[in-house]
This record gives sequence, C-alpha cells and structure tokens, in this order.
Amino acid sequence: MTKDEVIAKLESLGMEDMLEMIEDAEKGHLEELELVESIGLLYDRNLNEALLNVLRELGVSIVFITDEEEE
Repeated sequence: MTKDEVIAKLESLGMEDMLEMIEDAEKGHLEELELVESIGLLYDRNLNEALLNVLRELGVSIVFITDEEEE
C-alpha cells in the first residue's frame, strides 16, 4: 500500500491516533517507536504492516520489544 492508500484507509476507519502518528513522523516529531511485535499497532495485520512501512519510509525507527507475557 502507498502512503496515500494507508492514510485513506485509516481515515475511513476513523483511526485518528494513527493519522496523528503519521503527521508527527512527517514533521520529524516521531523518531522511534517501540512495539511488541506480536501486538503491533492495528488488529488488521496487512494494514499494520503497511502503516509500519509508511512510518519507516518517514524515518521512524521501529524497535520491537519482548512481550513479557510470552516468556
């Protein structure tokens, strides 16, 4: 998915927090994002991966941390 497609999908789903995250990344206000890989940001795996790719393209470093419950 392109950045525009991801934004359109997030808008259609009313995911304002995710849209704000993209805006912050565009402005250089988001440099690093820590995530539990098994959880991600969104339930939709495809949209989650597309969003992470957009954030990476905007220069955000994605750091995966360990989910303590999985250990």
